[in-house]
Amino acid sequence: MKIKLFKSQVVGLLCATALFASVASGSATETNAGTPKSASPDSNPKAGAQKAATAAAQTWLATVDNGQYAQSWDQASELFRKAITQDKWVSALENVRKPLGKLVSRAVISTQTTTHLPGVPDGQYVVVQFNASFANRKSATETVTFMLEKDGKWKAAGYYIN
Repeated sequence: MKIKLFKSQVVGLLCATALFASVASGSATETNAGTPKSASPDSNPKAGAQKAATAAAQTWLATVDNGQYAQSWDQASELFRKAITQDKWVSALENVRKPLGKLVSRAVISTQTTTHLPGVPDGQYVVVQFNASFANRKSATETVTFMLEKDGKWKAAGYYIN
């Protein structure tokens, strides 16, 4: 019971659960639902942001999948790095992500764009949800929030796995 509580607390700390849960539940200001399927990323800035952030999220998640937890922290946004130390991030993933085992599959469920999230500065954010399967857990939902940094790169601002 104590380990389960610890894992829950760590995940809450890592992900600012209330922040990302509110986005995942639909309080984001814009979603991909309104994007015409025929629109190209060049003609639709929201679709372009979603595509770029989703690609960045998949690359970042691959780093996590490979057990390169310190490197994933290094690659995260400034906001993320200020919210949790590298040592705490690595420890949390060792306790929460590593036991899930090797990634079997991952597919995008949804993407949402927003400029306003509770508790963080306004900016460009994309929340991506994935349906994932791991060797030791057949079904999980991963929610990653990526933000557009000042250098023009999409970087991780949050990670939640349920």
